[in-house]
Amino acid sequence: MLAPQDDRTAIPVELLDTAQLPDGGELLLWRRGDDYSIRFGEDELMGNQVRHSEEALATLVCERLSKRDARILIGGLGMGFTLGAALSSLSPAAEVVVAELVPEIVKWAKGPLAHLFQDHLVDSRLSLEMADVHDVIVRQEAAFDAILLDVDNGPDGMIHLPNERLYCDWGLRSARDALRAGGILAIWSAYTDDHFVDRLEKAGFDVEEVSIPALAGEEHVIHTIWLASKVIEVGG
Repeated sequence: MLAPQDDRTAIPVELLDTAQLPDGGELLLWRRGDDYSIRFGEDELMGNQVRHSEEALATLVCERLSKRDARILIGGLGMGFTLGAALSSLSPAAEVVVAELVPEIVKWAKGPLAHLFQDHLVDSRLSLEMADVHDVIVRQEAAFDAILLDVDNGPDGMIHLPNERLYCDWGLRSARDALRAGGILAIWSAYTDDHFVDRLEKAGFDVEEVSIPALAGEEHVIHTIWLASKVIEVGG
């Protein structure tokens, strides 16, 4: 989140790079001093000052998993906050697969955002796949203990229209099939959505909705994380 600009004393805003999305959209990487922001048009997707809920996406899941040597899938690198929290919460025997669609995001992670990623990208537990997370999900069966999605501002294809496949009925069933017994599908959102909760439940999940402050200790901006646990069918 870039601080508001004062006409004469503020540090100037600098556009560092752009990234083209497969369906024609564009991501923008901005910097003002030590503050970085990734935007989609006028909408800020993430900033280095606002990381609390992105970290919670991983920590809430790892707290609920029955084992710390889990295999988890994360949709998108972002600024590395979810990845870092997952690596910190899991054991040395765990595996974290990150599916990243946009090559420039990886370039930023190794370049201007390297200080945020620290040594996460060289962690031996990390497998980075240059792919749409949807494609990774649908080709797996009972392969992950958790799937963590923070690829849009909520359960819709705002950033990448084909992401609608992740949130529709059959997309949610594909995610369920890709989870192991007791697995968790976790989805970050900037807003609540009762209809989406209904869809998760119809797809075979028990749903827990958690409200998380965007900034630790502050309540004026609240994000939502859905923790959807795979329901085990009797006899299945």
